[in-house]
Amino acid sequence: MNPIRLLIVEDDLDWLRGLTDFLNRQPDFTVALTASTLEEARTILSEPALQIDVALLDIMLNDMPSGIYLAEEAVQSWGIKVIMLTSMEEKELIFRSFQAGAIDYQIKSSFEELPAAIRAAHSKNSPINAAVAEKLRDEFRRLKRLEHEFKVKEVSDLITPTELQVLEMIDRGHTQTEIASRFFISLRTVKIHVGHILKKLGSSSSRDAAKQVRELGLFEDKKGQEGKPPLED
Repeated sequence: MNPIRLLIVEDDLDWLRGLTDFLNRQPDFTVALTASTLEEARTILSEPALQIDVALLDIMLNDMPSGIYLAEEAVQSWGIKVIMLTSMEEKELIFRSFQAGAIDYQIKSSFEELPAAIRAAHSKNSPINAAVAEKLRDEFRRLKRLEHEFKVKEVSDLITPTELQVLEMIDRGHTQTEIASRFFISLRTVKIHVGHILKKLGSSSSRDAAKQVRELGLFEDKKGQEGKPPLED
């Protein structure tokens, strides 16, 4: 079986030499290439016939998170499996590394765990780190909140206060005739409002539209309020 060919990018030269010796002692590894700067790494990644299986990239190079950019280049250009190296659990940078395409990260002080991580990455069996998984969940929750807020604003901008009142009455189970009677307007006017609502929201029925608006929370401020102003005819 061919050895797993490794690229190591690390700006601490002593640690680079030590890690290279440590990994080369593994029977199934060979450290094919090393770099200590962003420029050296980019030169390696620009080679036309690069043969690297797994890259170990230091997140911070010369006090800059350059390893993140290298990870993206390595994955996009060559499909290399990338493991990020870090001195501490820099959760935001680690999360950005995963966004760039890295599949694992390792704390440098736990270098004894690297061989197993490299083998797992090479065989595509790397489990996602618990800290990164939680960060991903936080990000998904944040994006979900933003999506909800955008949808609320979008619907709020589309629906007039009068149309919102009609929808709320529909949501409470009132018929169009009852709505017309409640607000002293003609049934035709109610039907016009409903037609406008369906067109704006792209709903198939007034009840679906009312449900959509209720789930966005747009009725909440009006619950329990009495003496609403009448609808406009």
